[in-house]
Amino acid sequence: MKKPVIAIDGYSSTGKSSISKVIADKLGLIHLDTGALYRGVTWFALQNCLYDDGSIDLQKLFASFDQIELEFRNNNGELVLFLNHIDISKAIRSNEVSEQVSLVAKQKEVRDFLLQSQRSLAEKGGIIMDGRDIGTVVLPDADFKFFLTASIDERTKRRYKELITLGIKADEQKVKENLIERDKIDSEREIAPLKQADDAIVIDNTSLSKKETIESILLHIQKI
Repeated sequence: MKKPVIAIDGYSSTGKSSISKVIADKLGLIHLDTGALYRGVTWFALQNCLYDDGSIDLQKLFASFDQIELEFRNNNGELVLFLNHIDISKAIRSNEVSEQVSLVAKQKEVRDFLLQSQRSLAEKGGIIMDGRDIGTVVLPDADFKFFLTASIDERTKRRYKELITLGIKADEQKVKENLIERDKIDSEREIAPLKQADDAIVIDNTSLSKKETIESILLHIQKI
């Protein structure tokens, strides 16, 4: 029997990736953090495609797609992102990448570049993908669709804690401002904006623990 395809979308710092990893482990699925792919492209741009003022030269980035090889490698059961054979899994979580990823991710050229590779990974089933347009654009025929949301204050606390845990210096107010700006860009972009799929199950986990959110998602899946 073909294993399910599960799409989990939602706002930044709602726990999409960490929750998806646990569910993948429990159900024997492959987990793909699509946000990491966009961060990978952003990290490449910051290293190779900048104007003199430090802003990203998008046209140079688009012309450099043939120099970008992104792949996930299995490291003790966890998929780790490599760019051109270099582990960038920690580098892509930096504040610098966070501040630029929404700009990069809203570009049609970037989304087209990554779209087919994401769909190809899901063709055989047995995968859970998280991102912002999985249920609406990437995998509109997914067997299960979930949309995670939480208050901005709660998401700020989570994101700040994540950065400190990674050893990245952060200011909580700036983290909040960055999340608000990313929400605005992600929701208002013309290409594949962040929005709830009509048939998605919405879970507000402002007051839910990670474990409770996972249990809620699993309960919906196991009802079928």
